[in-house]
Amino acid sequence: MGSISGFKNQKRNTEKRKPVNERVQNWQEIYVPWTKEEAKIQASRCMDCGVPFCNNGCPLGNLIPEFNDLVYKEDWESAYLRLSATNNFPEFTGRICPAPCEASCTLSINNDPVSIEMIEKNIIEKAWESGLVKPEPPKNRTGKKIAIIGSGPAGLAVAQQLNRAGHEITIYEKNEHPGGLLRFGIPEFKLEKAIVERRINLLAEEGINFECSVNAGIDITANELMEKYDSICLAGGSTVPRDLPIKGRDLEGVHFAMDFLSEQNRWNENPKDREITAKNKNVVIIGGGDTGADCLGTSIRQGAKSITQIEIMPEPPEGRSNDNPWPEWPMILRTSSAHEEGGDRQYSILTSEFSGTKSLEKLICEKVEWKKDKSGRYNMEKVDNSHFEIKSELVLLAMGFVHPLQEGLLSNLDVEFDERGNVKTDNNMMTNVSKVFSCGDMERGQSLVVHAIASGRSCAKNIDTFLQGSSNLPDVRGYYRKIN
Repeated sequence: MGSISGFKNQKRNTEKRKPVNERVQNWQEIYVPWTKEEAKIQASRCMDCGVPFCNNGCPLGNLIPEFNDLVYKEDWESAYLRLSATNNFPEFTGRICPAPCEASCTLSINNDPVSIEMIEKNIIEKAWESGLVKPEPPKNRTGKKIAIIGSGPAGLAVAQQLNRAGHEITIYEKNEHPGGLLRFGIPEFKLEKAIVERRINLLAEEGINFECSVNAGIDITANELMEKYDSICLAGGSTVPRDLPIKGRDLEGVHFAMDFLSEQNRWNENPKDREITAKNKNVVIIGGGDTGADCLGTSIRQGAKSITQIEIMPEPPEGRSNDNPWPEWPMILRTSSAHEEGGDRQYSILTSEFSGTKSLEKLICEKVEWKKDKSGRYNMEKVDNSHFEIKSELVLLAMGFVHPLQEGLLSNLDVEFDERGNVKTDNNMMTNVSKVFSCGDMERGQSLVVHAIASGRSCAKNIDTFLQGSSNLPDVRGYYRKIN
């Protein structure tokens, strides 16, 4: 595969980020696109490794060595066809996926992995530029009608697949625009909304109907959905955020991260006074994951006075530990583009109180240690006399989500939930209610965009089989649906 010398002569590179002082002045994407030659050079690093673990590392089962070789050979059209055969939305995964494929790349054993994610992004962007991405409406319709609840990556994927099978698809979205977290949760500087709208417009051209500002279960009842459609797919995501119910939680200035991020995305489209702003404030972000980093980059662009990101877990190592070998996902310290831009990160910090009169003024925190017991399990212990304060007028809770909203549509449909509060399904992704299926974070729990797309593709095949008796839709290679 690729060049005969490949990674021996070429070092790993990614697209260059714009200078920090330039990019924090706007909401545009931060990367400078590769030329075709730069992409070709990076694709050349993928060689014939014998067993391409990257395929298994990718939940979609993308044929990564094959499209890398095609990019190296400058056959961009074939590369696009190979990539789009397994991935409905490479423009999303090529920007916001943490790239488990790269962690599984054979080069990762003792070298820097192939820049798979950005090669993928360049394949799809160059396909859009050259007019290769076109609507693919089905030649024939089956007459079957399917309602999909939620227009995030899982809902969009199941919709496109089932539409290709000839079914009539209606997507119900409670927000004013389709896209779910792609549209409202991911900051513009990571995923410009024109990229999302471009794909939505193409899906509409393929014949998919979008019903926005419709709260399924309220604006259209569960009974109406059951009567009107031959099948229903629940793809509404994991939307109930993890809270921090400590003293002072009700003070003004304590907000969930997603409320903060979605308001900014709406502001970018229609600038008006914000209800939640970081401007001239001391900001504390509780949570060390991607959402926390998104809050950091957004706070910097809003003009925060200071930003501190705290995490209750200990600081991860810079490299793999002995009990975290390749090709497992590396549990290491990650520095996002937002961390380059500013802010302070602190680990092993427990927040015990939000303090203030009517509005937030400070956090009361203490340090903790994580110690392993005889069974090998880590337990948290507070450090004696370690209390300290952090001045703050704005706290953003970025601690993830616990499960989907159960009240309303789900309870009215009388679907069962698993032990974690997600929609319970069988091996065919059907709930306990006949003809009602579920996929994505609503069924799996909070996860990655690539898992959501894979889940949607898998669910589409199951729904198609349920309606037709068999299905010609593709299987999803390498996708493990449940978390044990």
